[in-house]
Amino acid sequence: MTNPTLEEALACAERGWPVFPCRPGRKAPATGHGHLDATTDPGRIRAWFGRRPGLNLAVATGAPGPDVLDIDTHFPAGSGFPALLRLQAAGLIDGAAARVRTPSGGLHYYFAGSSQRNGHLAASHVDFRAAGGYVLIPPSRVGGTPYRRIETLGGAGGLDWHAAVRLLEPSRDHRPPARRPAPEEQLAQLARWVAGQPQGNRNDGLFWAANRALEADPAADLSPLAAAARQAGLDDPEITSTLNSARRTSHARLQPPDREAEGTS
Repeated sequence: MTNPTLEEALACAERGWPVFPCRPGRKAPATGHGHLDATTDPGRIRAWFGRRPGLNLAVATGAPGPDVLDIDTHFPAGSGFPALLRLQAAGLIDGAAARVRTPSGGLHYYFAGSSQRNGHLAASHVDFRAAGGYVLIPPSRVGGTPYRRIETLGGAGGLDWHAAVRLLEPSRDHRPPARRPAPEEQLAQLARWVAGQPQGNRNDGLFWAANRALEADPAADLSPLAAAARQAGLDDPEITSTLNSARRTSHARLQPPDREAEGTS
């Protein structure tokens, strides 16, 4: 019996891309430290995906993995495709190696990995995944819909994210800084958002919201998010597991790099 996820994970490892598992049907990591657990070790990869073929497959972005441009679709709020056309016209994505269709109808463009940081252009509905980030890759599924590789483009170049920002949102650096909400206010906003999440996005939405809350305050009381998740329809075991995963990810993010471990992975 074939295991396409294991085969793809091993193929990524052979090209030097570190991978790790995410929970079945979700974007949430299935390991304690998320992308920090990513590896190219075939033995560990077989242990993860050989025993649980239903796991989703994630690749850690940024060198030695790829950089990924994420073109979002947020209908009816907006779409990243107009921004994509501008990037294409400017020649900024000529170096893309491949294009993948995401379950939401958006696109992932793959580039040579770099040390650039992750980026987010909310007004343009475009994200950039590089150092410190990760993306799901085929044959992963979310909400029953798979990621699909739709085209190999043949490029081997990178994406200059700073140039993309200057093109798409040139006034971004000149805007007055927005008032940052107090942690309590932000938590209330996140809870309202979690309570409105539809089936299929409730766990992922809770995980995302918990990480945002913990970025603002690593000791945040996440009980408002738990209450909102119950209102959305999640049961207590799911809520507890998701919040615990978010806390582990937040804790790992705050730890200094393990130099000895880096030298052996």
